[in-house]
Amino acid sequence: MTLSPALSPTLVPPATPDALHPALWRASQLGRPRDAGLSSGFAALDAVLPGGGWPARALTELLLPHPGVGELRLLAPALVAVQGRGRCVLWFDPPGQPSPWALEALGIRTRRLVVVRPKEALKAAFGARVHERLPAADLLWALEQALASGQAGAVLAWLPARLGFDALRRLQLAAQAHDGPAFVLRHAEARLRPSVAPLRLLLASAGADVLRVHLLKRRGPPLAQPLELMLPPVLAPAAHARAQTGRGAMPPSPPSSPSPRASQPIFGAP
Repeated sequence: MTLSPALSPTLVPPATPDALHPALWRASQLGRPRDAGLSSGFAALDAVLPGGGWPARALTELLLPHPGVGELRLLAPALVAVQGRGRCVLWFDPPGQPSPWALEALGIRTRRLVVVRPKEALKAAFGARVHERLPAADLLWALEQALASGQAGAVLAWLPARLGFDALRRLQLAAQAHDGPAFVLRHAEARLRPSVAPLRLLLASAGADVLRVHLLKRRGPPLAQPLELMLPPVLAPAAHARAQTGRGAMPPSPPSSPSPRASQPIFGAP
């Protein structure tokens, strides 16, 4: 008996992982998130991030040896883009008082910046090393609610390395309702601990206005070599020259003193 062409069985090729669900990808390829990433403002970094930028609906963990290595200059283009859409930026427990001069120089508008502090000054209560302090319960609650509300444009939270896995998991679940970037900044010691954040970066200074970026974790293959990104300068010309030469003496000041914005640190005293 022969079958007519209409009755002949047809072979259906197996579906690729990304055709089954956008959260699936081959380990040799970059993941393709449901939402396109928000450009970081650095082409070399966008090229190695899944989605071509900072992810939405997920936590991005930035690990630092200490505050001030260039993390805010790295994030500034994305924060400016968020504010340009009429959205606000929320900062949770930054390590110092934000400087309006320095933020405005980076393009960040302080009128669309909300700073949230915990009730208790736990930085002093748990020793001198800030990265070892315990997280404040009210801060974690406020952060989780802000992410779950989906109303914030971008969220930055400075959290200690001693953050419980369950607390980080709750934040990641809440971030799935947040359609913008969400950054958790912790001490570099946290790289030795497991994390549910889909994207983890280790940052370090590589010279004056140069930031070295190690991709510790991403949805895709590991990156063999770190990136070195040129950051916008924040030092006055004299301070920048001393940082490049490594000399102890300050070079002579130019006849016209620089604008206070050029030498203003991003954070002042807490």
